[in-house]
Amino acid sequence: MAEGTVSVAEVETAFQKFAVHGDSKATGKEMNGKNFVKLCKDCKIIDAKNVTTTDVDIVFSKNKAKSARVITFEQFNQALTELAPKRFKGKEESLQQLYSLIVGKEPANIGVTVSI
Repeated sequence: MAEGTVSVAEVETAFQKFAVHGDSKATGKEMNGKNFVKLCKDCKIIDAKNVTTTDVDIVFSKNKAKSARVITFEQFNQALTELAPKRFKGKEESLQQLYSLIVGKEPANIGVTVSI
């Protein structure tokens, strides 16, 4: 594997962590729109200049099945393929750069309080 490349398996691990976030019934095989936006925010895909939450919502809607409320990992990959050139304008390696933002990340629990 060339230096700087990220494996799809590493991206899938991050996908699974975000897919189950906040949903005790989730299996990690599908991700809802809320968690897709969370992944994009936490991994800094949303940068408020090139990619906004509206862009992410639109890409999510385009890639999910017509009546579905979730996307699979394959649909997630397709969504990233659409977001990559928007986030990293004019760069050939845009998808790899997007993958490198995602790998190793977990959902942040900022502002969460614990009840005792």
